[in-house]
Amino acid sequence: MTPHTGTKPGTKPKDEAPTLDRTTFGHRLRTARKRFGWTLAQLAERSGVSITTISRAERGQLALGYENFAALGRALEMDMNAMFAGAGVKPAQFDGPVVTRAGKGVVYRGLSFAYEFLGTSAAGKQMSPVVGTVHARSINGPEDFARHPGEEFAYVLSGEIEVHFDTGEVVHLARGDSLYYDSSIGHAYVSVSRQLAKIVGVTSGESGHMKSAREAPVLKPARKAVAKKAGRSKS
Repeated sequence: MTPHTGTKPGTKPKDEAPTLDRTTFGHRLRTARKRFGWTLAQLAERSGVSITTISRAERGQLALGYENFAALGRALEMDMNAMFAGAGVKPAQFDGPVVTRAGKGVVYRGLSFAYEFLGTSAAGKQMSPVVGTVHARSINGPEDFARHPGEEFAYVLSGEIEVHFDTGEVVHLARGDSLYYDSSIGHAYVSVSRQLAKIVGVTSGESGHMKSAREAPVLKPARKAVAKKAGRSKS
């Protein structure tokens, strides 16, 4: 005898987290690209994501990692919350407190992460908070490292992870540990505990302060100028 679940066949239980499937995500990408009147090649040029990757993502054949969907979002001027909003939900301008109830974030299964995006009903946020389950168990090559402008914060809820940087540095984090870093540095998460680790992650765009610091001209030491001036006064 089949137990009664209170739902109709083919429907999701009310307490199940909304999931953004690859097909729906791909349709949103294609719609956004067509809005600009761009070809796949033009979007690839503007985003730095390959034509093949964009094409497969639009057809729902490929799950994108954070670096790629962030790059596409920037090129398409597409708010992250509009990209990952639940089906039928149109994000509104961020003008007050935004509550996401337990288990009600929008779930998207990426390449090495399962993301539960939080606060997706508010557009224009400076930060993108997620609850992430780290599926990766190893680093297979340079393509595993994500890079995107801004800063990133990670707090381990359960399990243990290693955060690998393309500089060669590896940081081990256990439950309750946290890490804050410049996300333009290549980085990759790996679960090293028996169970897959779960984290809270927050990413932000590049702040004006960060951009100014990056673009500021490198000032030459003034010692030499002082030394020359001193030499002239002696003569």
